[in-house]
Formats: sequence, C-alpha cells, structure tokens
Amino acid sequence: MPTQNQKTPVLIEEPKGKLGVLLVGLGAVSTTFIAGVEAIKRGIAEPIGSLTQMGTIRLGKRTDNRVPLIRDFIPLAGLNDLVFGAWDIFEEDAYEAAIHAGVLERDLVNQLKPELQAVKPMKAVFDQQYVKRLNGTHVKQGANKMELAEQLMEDIQTFKRVNECDRLVMVWCASTEIFKQSGEEHEDIGAFERAMRNNSPAIAPSMIYAYAALRSDVPFANGAPNLTVDVPALTKLAVDRGLPVCGKDFKTGQTLMKTMIAPGLKARLIGLHGWFSTNILGNRDGEVLDDPESFKTKEESKLSVLEYILQPEVYPTLYKDFSHIVRINYYPPRGDNKEGWDNIDIFGWLGYPMQIKIDFLCRDSILAAPIVLDLALFMDLAKRAGMRGVQEWLSFYFKSPMTAPGLYPEHDLFIQLMKLKNTLRHMKGEELITHLGLEYYD
Repeated sequence: MPTQNQKTPVLIEEPKGKLGVLLVGLGAVSTTFIAGVEAIKRGIAEPIGSLTQMGTIRLGKRTDNRVPLIRDFIPLAGLNDLVFGAWDIFEEDAYEAAIHAGVLERDLVNQLKPELQAVKPMKAVFDQQYVKRLNGTHVKQGANKMELAEQLMEDIQTFKRVNECDRLVMVWCASTEIFKQSGEEHEDIGAFERAMRNNSPAIAPSMIYAYAALRSDVPFANGAPNLTVDVPALTKLAVDRGLPVCGKDFKTGQTLMKTMIAPGLKARLIGLHGWFSTNILGNRDGEVLDDPESFKTKEESKLSVLEYILQPEVYPTLYKDFSHIVRINYYPPRGDNKEGWDNIDIFGWLGYPMQIKIDFLCRDSILAAPIVLDLALFMDLAKRAGMRGVQEWLSFYFKSPMTAPGLYPEHDLFIQLMKLKNTLRHMKGEELITHLGLEYYD
C-alpha cells in the first residue's frame, strides 16, 4: 500500500545496448577510469569509491530493512555495456597514456594492455591561448570554431556507428582553461553560434565540445572549473533538446575534505578565524595550474566552498571576515600523488582558540576515476528518465555545482548525498527520507 509521500514512478527507459562514454582528454584521469573499469570487469579489482557500484539506498522506514544496492534499485547501464572513446592533443593510445601518467602500477596496466590499446584518441579541439602550459600536436584544424564543432559532431556520429552504441555521454576530463566570465556572446544560442563563426575568443575549446555534444543529443558533464556548459546559451540548448548537463570541477582532494569538515564545524557552531590551504602536485594538472590564468579558474572554484557552507551573513559572530587562502604549487617529483595541507584556526566556547591540521596525501586520479564512472551512468539514467537541463542532484561530485539562475549552490557533502538519494527515490516512486522519525515514537 503506497504511503502518503509515495508518488508515481518516473518512466525510465531500460538501458538496452551499449553506452558509449566519450572522454575529452586521455590523460591521468581518463586512463585511470578506463583501466579501472576493465580491471573490475575482469574481476581483478573492486570499484572502490563508486556510489553506483558499491553504494546502497535505504527505502522506507529503518525498521523495514530495505537497503538494496543502488545498481539493483535503479536501471543503470552495466559495466560490460560500456564502450570508451576519447579526444586528446597527443597521439598516445590509452595504454601508452596510462604508462606515461604513472598513476597505476605497470603490472596492472600491462594486464589490461589489449583493452587500453584499443582506445586511440581522436584529434582534439585545442588552442594554447586557453591552456598555456600545454602544446599538443594531435589537433584539429578548421576555418572557424563552428567548423571545429562540426568535426567533433562527425567524430561523435562515427564513433556511435562504428562501435554500435545505442546511447552516448560525454565527460570533460581535460585540463583547466584560463579564467573566463560569461558575456554577450553566451547569452543566447544565436549569439553563441555567431561568435563561433567569427572565431571569438569568448568561445573556449570546452564550449565547442559541449556545443557539439548537445547538438548530437549527447549529455555533457564538466569535470573542470572552466566556464563551459554553464552559460545561458548552452544550458537553454540542453533544455530545448531534452538533455541533462552537469558540472563543474570534480570534487576530489582538498575540497572534498572541506565539504566534510566545514559542515561539522557549522553544525557544532564552532567559529573560524581562517583556513589556509596549500597543495603540491606534479601531474599534467599541476603543470597547467602553474599558469596564473588557469590557476585563477581553479581558485575561484575552490574558494567559493566555505562561504556557501558557513554562511557568514547568517552567522556573523562565527564566520564574518574569516581568512581563506588557497595555493597550488607545481612540484614534478610528486606526480599524480597530490599532497594537500590545511591549517584551520577555529575558536570555541568563550572564544578560546583551537587548531585543526590536515595532511592529505591523496591520489588525484584515483579519487576522480569513480566520479567519472558515476557521472557517466547517472547522466545516461537522467536522459532515459527524460530529465533535462542542469542536474543539481549530481552536485555531490563537484566543487562548483551548477544550479538554476539565482539559486546558490549546496556544498555540504552530506546534504548533497541526501539530495542525490532522494532524487533516485523520487524517480522510483519511493517515499522520500526526511529523517524526522516521529513515527517510531507514536
């Protein structure tokens, strides 16, 4: 018997056939993701960190003991149905790129050599003006940016046909572009397309990929902090074409820690004088972020988190005018093994000062790979469920979550997870979980 809070389930198409996962960038994140999925398919590894593969979801009351795996509850594409494609500015296949990235042990990469060698990157849309520390040779040429978008659309259709895919999703896993702000070129699709034909510098390569994806009926997820699909022209195009989009900037290392710890400080009403964060990393991401203009894009993404979680305007005694400083240092010997230091100056009862210090020795691509998997599967689910436009329920995965215009983003990791799971419950017509719990004591 349905309860008062239950609704009619959303009509979701079954995930029949192959799902093509198109990755922009075949570097450390993408190769770690592809190799991981292939290893899991072979049964030689576990999908640690993936909500779609290992997460559960409570249904009904706590006393009902209904806690299925998410992948058993909601119709997601299976790992055996995934097909991988990519664009990159270097010609290396996924095997060579994985060896070069140095994230995974060579023995594991060698075991997966045939599968990885099969993923050969298509020529990328690239302009060094937007990522100044890289210089690729495997790049497309075109008279203007619209022509480049059309070449990407041809790639998408060819990939779908050759690999016999029924559906596609695209995930940006490439480098951080220089800082851009939305302008008149981004206001509507007419202005956007004119800007593309005129080779306007306002149209970054990531926007060309997003445009090509949406014109090809492919959902798009942005894993970097670039201004990309979060401009009015492209978000409206997504809505008009019935396509889900989400972003931005994968939430992995230091910011993941912030979205865990800051909600705890706020919950206990512990004050904050300052939060100093510094990172060292030596992968391609670190090299790109060594450029001040690319770092500005990342800094904007990382700095916004604490303001939104702590709400200084609501809690001025605790959080007004706290210092928040973020530094990223390129240190080649560290490779993909990023180290993030945080010094947190807090104060408690009667204003007495205290400190928290964190030294997070993380592996950036190891934390990002399961995010790519979850986004690919959830974005495909969203499209099959008829969900279009910004998918705020996927904020859980991002440093700078996209939202409706004028709506502030929710950064608290635990609220984000509740929102994600309640969205899945809503889709299946299950009762939403509010944690009120009065019914246990009536």
